[in-house]
Amino acid sequence: MARKKQQLAQTLPLVAIDLGSHSVRAMAATRVDNDLLHILGFEQSTKFQGVERGVVAHSANVGFMIGEVLRLLANRLGFADLPTAFVLTGGKTMQIAKVGSKRDQGRKREISSQLLEEMEEECKRKIEAHNKGVAVLGLVPVYFTLDGVEQDEVPTAGQRAERIEAQYVAFVAKADIEQQMQKAFDQAGKSIESTFVRPEALLSAFAAEDGPEIYRDGCAVLDMGAQTTTLSIYKGTQYLYNKVIPQGGYHITRVLEQQGISFALAEQLKCNYGYASAAQVEKNLRMKLPVAGAEGETLVVTSEDVAYTISLKLEEIINPLIDELNKYADRIKTLYLTGGAAMLAGLQDFIQQKTSLKVLYGAHDRLLDKTSDPRYYEPTYSALVGALIMGSDYRDEHKNQLVKNPSIFEKIKLQTEIVFTPQE
Repeated sequence: MARKKQQLAQTLPLVAIDLGSHSVRAMAATRVDNDLLHILGFEQSTKFQGVERGVVAHSANVGFMIGEVLRLLANRLGFADLPTAFVLTGGKTMQIAKVGSKRDQGRKREISSQLLEEMEEECKRKIEAHNKGVAVLGLVPVYFTLDGVEQDEVPTAGQRAERIEAQYVAFVAKADIEQQMQKAFDQAGKSIESTFVRPEALLSAFAAEDGPEIYRDGCAVLDMGAQTTTLSIYKGTQYLYNKVIPQGGYHITRVLEQQGISFALAEQLKCNYGYASAAQVEKNLRMKLPVAGAEGETLVVTSEDVAYTISLKLEEIINPLIDELNKYADRIKTLYLTGGAAMLAGLQDFIQQKTSLKVLYGAHDRLLDKTSDPRYYEPTYSALVGALIMGSDYRDEHKNQLVKNPSIFEKIKLQTEIVFTPQE
C-alpha cells in the first residue's frame, strides 16, 4: 500500500480528546474573530470502561472508542478523516516537580524556538533519568532569565541574549500512563498532536474567561471526575500544590448502590434527587425503590436519606483536600469547581462553608462565539475547551507541521492494517 500523502495540521480543525473512566469524549473547534472558539461538534463513546483513575487500563477498548468518536466527529463535520488530536492527561499517580535548564550561547544571539524546545527536552530527560519508570506529562514555565534579567513571559523570536535560564514545574506520573495512552492511539490508527495536563488546560480556560488577574491573585481548581478528584493550587507563575485523590462521583454512586439498589438506579437517584447535604433538601420525598436481585421486594428511602449518604462520602473525599487548600488561603482568592461530579446539587454551598475562599463554578462561555451550541457552556466541557485553546497556541508555535503517523504505522511501514478486538 502506498504511503498516504501527509497533510499540514493547520488544514484540520482543532480536536481535543478527554479520556474518562466511563467514556472517551472528543470536541472539535475552529478559531474565529477576536480569538473566540467556534465549537463544530462533540461526540462521546461509552461502550467500554477502559480508563481507571486516569490511567488507560485496556488500550484496545480505549483505542476502539478513540477511533469511534473521531469517525463520528469527522462524519458530522464532513471530513474524510480526523487523524490527529490534542489529548488531556492526568491520573492517580500525577505529581509536580521543579526542574531547570541553562544555556550559554557564547555571545548575544537570537533566542530560537528550537533552543527553547531543546531546553524543555533536557528538563524532561533530567527527571526521567533520575526517576525510573516515570514520564513527564507536561511542563509549565515558572520564569525565564535573559542575561540575569527575569522575564515576565516566555521569550519570543527576536529577543537576544547570551545566557538563558529556564525554570519549570513538571507534571510527572508513572510512565505506563503515557505508554498505554500512546498504544491506544496507535491501535485506533490516530496520532497525538500534543498532550496537555488537565489542570493546566482548566486553568487556561478559566484565566482566558476571567482575566489574567487570577494568575496574580492566585486560585485553586477542584476537578471532580468519576474516579478521581484533583486539587491544583496556583499563584503567580507556579503551581503550589497538586494532589489527586482516587475517588470521585462513581464512588458516591457506589455508596448509594450499597443500600440495596442497582448501580443504574443509584446513578439516577444521585443525579435527579441528590444533594450535597441533608440540610439543602427542599422537599423530603419518600421513594419506593426496587431491591436489586430480589424480584418484588422494595425499600423506602427519603430525599434526606439520600443526601445524608452522599454527604458522608463527600466528607471523606473532599475534607483532606480542603484541609490542604486552607493552608494556602492567605495566598489565593478563588476556588473553581469543575468536572462532571461537581454538578451535584448544593456542592458549591457545601464547600463554601468549609473555606474562606470565594467558591465559583469554572466557566468558559465568553470564550465561545455566539453561534456555538449553548450546551457547550457547561462546566463539564471546560477541560476540553482549555485543551482547544492550548492546541490553538501550539499550532501557532508549530506552523507548517505535518500530521504525524501513529508510531505503530511507522514500524510496519503502512503495509498492513491493524486489527484488534476490544475486551469486554
